[in-house]
Amino acid sequence: MGSPSFEAHGGKHPNTFLANHLINMYAKCGDHVKAREVFDKMRDRNLYSWNNMLAGYASLGMAKAAKRLFDRMPERDFVSWNTMVMACVQSGWFDQALRFYMVLRRLGIGFNEYSFAGVLTVCVKLRELWLAKQLHCQVFLIGFLSNVVLSSSILDAYAKCGEMGDASRLFDEMRKKDVLAWTTLVSAYARWGDMKAARQIFDSMPEKNSVSWTALIAGYTHNGMGRHALKLFAEMVMLNVEPDQLTLSSCLLACASLISLEQGRQLHSHMITAGTRPNVVVVSSLIDMYSKCGSLEVAKRVFDTIENKQHVGLWNTMISAFGHQGCGKQAINFFVNMVRLGVKPDGVTFHALLSACSHSALVQEGLCLFESMIPDYNIIPDQEHYSYLIDLLGRSGLFDELTNHLKKMPCKPGDHVWSALLGVCRIYGNVELAKLMARHLVELEPQSTAAYLLLSGMYAALGRWEFAEEVRQLMDVRHLEKDQALSWLEIDRKLHLDTKINKPCHPEKETTLVLELLPDGSSLYNVER
Repeated sequence: MGSPSFEAHGGKHPNTFLANHLINMYAKCGDHVKAREVFDKMRDRNLYSWNNMLAGYASLGMAKAAKRLFDRMPERDFVSWNTMVMACVQSGWFDQALRFYMVLRRLGIGFNEYSFAGVLTVCVKLRELWLAKQLHCQVFLIGFLSNVVLSSSILDAYAKCGEMGDASRLFDEMRKKDVLAWTTLVSAYARWGDMKAARQIFDSMPEKNSVSWTALIAGYTHNGMGRHALKLFAEMVMLNVEPDQLTLSSCLLACASLISLEQGRQLHSHMITAGTRPNVVVVSSLIDMYSKCGSLEVAKRVFDTIENKQHVGLWNTMISAFGHQGCGKQAINFFVNMVRLGVKPDGVTFHALLSACSHSALVQEGLCLFESMIPDYNIIPDQEHYSYLIDLLGRSGLFDELTNHLKKMPCKPGDHVWSALLGVCRIYGNVELAKLMARHLVELEPQSTAAYLLLSGMYAALGRWEFAEEVRQLMDVRHLEKDQALSWLEIDRKLHLDTKINKPCHPEKETTLVLELLPDGSSLYNVER
């Protein structure tokens, strides 16, 4: 439904009070054209009128339009400057946001709690710990730490910069702790993989809301603990806490990670029974769950039931689903239909497409798609795009093409690219080149086990067990641990966990034995936690 005409509310020249409300209403409806029309028709504009229009542009991420309006303002207060900081943050202009904030502080025209909100967002986006500490100091000296929302934002900034010690100390020093503060700390520990601490804090909360439950559920899912996520969701439902869209999305991702189709179906059924109207994220998670559980046709039916297919994320999920199932040509056809319908692809679209081409050995198609990114879609390839391209060319033995594309890279290869190169070396048994790749990867990510495991696996595949053992011993010396492998058996609709600490010398014999022992109607899945 479109927004109503402003003439219906106040004629050609609405009074200032009415016009200000109309601008605010149109901005909230996302109609900046009508909002500006009302603004331009105003005979008498006050500072609130200018700030209102400025806020409308900022909320819609229109930083350029906001800056033009800001430059025309006859007078400005700290609200005007706060709004420009937020407008720049919304558009990713982080340096500009910091400049506006610094000018505001120098002007001496005052400030409020919201003056810090935008800059704290910059800290989070850029992971700038020094800036977070400076802002914490300023907020403390001014006396704003009693504001729970502001304190929680500083806590979040510390956590996302990896300073859990500072985050925990700030939380302990907070005189007043609301649900937001507690939930922020739960999310912080979950983000860094300390689920034991996250659970302890969650259990200590004097009161919880759906966001608190979702924070812990999402943490379990993110850290590969899908069973815990689904168990917590069951507790949440039993206590009549209403799940939100993020809760459902996290639980569907948990089902996908466990490859548990039955639990995914139950969750889908729960959504239908509860009358949930899923948003784009939940629908994408549904598609992802069905496809990863082997039900590609059901995933496609879910996609087909969506009325509005203009969101690129939905198409990306479906393209990725086809790719994971080895249906590269269907993924490309889906992409062609997407473009034909006027949906603009993004970088993630090409991640999914190039991965699909690699899985299906569609070399020429993958090359054409890669070459079309800049001229046709104005998308600059990133490290991940190059890693998929290298994997595609390397698997096909096209080393000259691979080398040429490496030389054309606008930046130095990162961990994604070196991992892809190392994987190619493993396929072709090129030990010397693999050593070189592994060294680069270790330099980039000293604590990552990827290089060691790929190199060890390649030695093992070539029957050079003594070298494989040397690499494993080097991992022990450097205190690096491989993620524990898990095997899941779904028997009679129940998931059974089997943990293998030590790999057998003859895994093919063990696999045969396990398959012989499986009763009819059961299925075997292998996942990594």
